[in-house]
Amino acid sequence: MKNWFKNLSTNKKMAISALVLGVLAIFIGTPNDVHKIYVNAKEMALSTVKDQDKISVKTFADWLIKDKADFILVDLRNEKDFYEYNIPSSVNKKMENLLGSDLMRNQKVLLYGNDNIAAAQAWFILKSSNYKAVYILNGGMDAWKNEILFPKLSAAATPEEIREFEKVKQVSIYFGGTPQIVSDGSATALALQQNKMPELPKLTAPAGNITPKAKKKKEGC
Repeated sequence: MKNWFKNLSTNKKMAISALVLGVLAIFIGTPNDVHKIYVNAKEMALSTVKDQDKISVKTFADWLIKDKADFILVDLRNEKDFYEYNIPSSVNKKMENLLGSDLMRNQKVLLYGNDNIAAAQAWFILKSSNYKAVYILNGGMDAWKNEILFPKLSAAATPEEIREFEKVKQVSIYFGGTPQIVSDGSATALALQQNKMPELPKLTAPAGNITPKAKKKKEGC
């Protein structure tokens, strides 16, 4: 019986987590009730299952390249992991401090952890406290590594896959990543350092026509 949860899909796990958090939120608040939470657990769970509040890492990378600045990116991981490497423009906040932080209810808030679990919990907390525009960076840091920093192309790829990889390769290099060609089960790096996380805060200049822009200071509304 204890393995039944493990066998569920990620969406179902997140939906169940949302329902559990909804029940807890009804009874748990701050000691002085400043952040009292009212929850429609069914609505929150359904919204999670439909994936309507998730942003892909490729879409987000495009936002960064185009210098789109109408959001705040929140990294929910621990400080050690954050300072070793974080997605450009992100700020580090602890889950338990979200409601007492400087996040504003009219901001577009984008959340990420290593995967979707912590981000889904934080999403639920903020949505339940009437934050209007809360989103999850789909797949979190794991997806950022796999799809942006270290994308892979099979040596037997089709022409269409190769064309798509060429686009992704430029994005990867922009963010200091290492695109790879996979042959016989092993990856051959197109750059010199395989799977080494880029240094912060610098970005590597692209080989193609994507021009890095100077980073602007992000300010809240």
